[in-house]
Amino acid sequence: MDIDTHLYLVSAQVVPNLTPALDPEVAPRTVILLCHAGMHAQTEALTAVLKGRGISVEHWPIDDPWDLEHLQERVLELLARFSEQPGRIALNATGGTKPMSIAAYEVFRAAGAPIFYVHPELDRLIWMSPADRPNVELDNRLRLDVFLQAHGASVESAIGEAVPAARRELTAWLAANTGRLGGALKTLNWLAFKSEGVLRSPRLDEHSARDIELRTLIERLESAEVLRFEGGRLHFPDEEARFYANGGWLEEHVYDLVRALRREHQCGIQDLARSLQIVRRNQRDQPVRNELDVAFLAENRLYLIECKTRQWRNDRDQTGPGSEALFRLDVLADLLGGLQARAMLVSYHPLDKRVKRRAADLRIQVCDGAKLAELGGVLARWAGC
Repeated sequence: MDIDTHLYLVSAQVVPNLTPALDPEVAPRTVILLCHAGMHAQTEALTAVLKGRGISVEHWPIDDPWDLEHLQERVLELLARFSEQPGRIALNATGGTKPMSIAAYEVFRAAGAPIFYVHPELDRLIWMSPADRPNVELDNRLRLDVFLQAHGASVESAIGEAVPAARRELTAWLAANTGRLGGALKTLNWLAFKSEGVLRSPRLDEHSARDIELRTLIERLESAEVLRFEGGRLHFPDEEARFYANGGWLEEHVYDLVRALRREHQCGIQDLARSLQIVRRNQRDQPVRNELDVAFLAENRLYLIECKTRQWRNDRDQTGPGSEALFRLDVLADLLGGLQARAMLVSYHPLDKRVKRRAADLRIQVCDGAKLAELGGVLARWAGC
């Protein structure tokens, strides 16, 4: 059976319409998208990704994604083009509304045209008709930029390189000393924050200058060439170093742990990055920029991690900074990864119990305070390693 065309039903489920198109065993030369005006953004994003992979794309518009009779008529009109060779086109019945999927399935089944379904969690292509065709374990070929593009976001910049050994050692030391360095790190964060744009901090006050833990912290950062302490001020060589001292070290630590998981375990991590600057379009077609601390794909599922070194205050109501961080993370995970996406908040300081309950309600994993010492294991279990 020479299948060179796939019919995809456009919906918020993006991955099941991407993985069969990118797997060389089943990839088509042409994809026809059954689409409606309400899914314009998803249609355009999917079209851009498929065309970028050398696949010809055609739109087959419908007026109403819930009108079963109309949908059957439109699919019949499409199949009329393949009346002499119905085996050339296969239906991916995974996406769309329920009526779209039912209508397309019934028409294809009556015509004897092939039909398959993509398991949303196992990335397995299951042949529904003819049933005697063997299932296909789809390759994990998606990369972060392609995945995000398919969800309507473009990556403007990201860091994907390994963390240098010296920096990795410093970062591990910071993460291991959450208890005794809490106050010193708070001061460091403030000084680094005040250095933005000028790369030079305010002068340390008398109390900070006498803080033994702060001096120990500054000395460790000096030895790693993150900063220079001179004239009672912190001097940073560049913005990257200032960002690291301003809490970026925790992001780097999390990223390095995920890289270690990818290297040491068979858990399907196919791509990862940190400090991703992305831009997407809102409903008014205006650009909206977001930053993702750490993101990775495992088994074609998006994992987002927010890293915070700030102290949490006024967290007992739903407008506190902890709750705001959770809601932002929940929205981004849904927008950029769909129903299968997972999110985690990693916090240097402990979160209020009420905030943790909200995280559980939102199905957001939390690792905070002293639990940072166990972060490697938490990440491994979370990613299914």
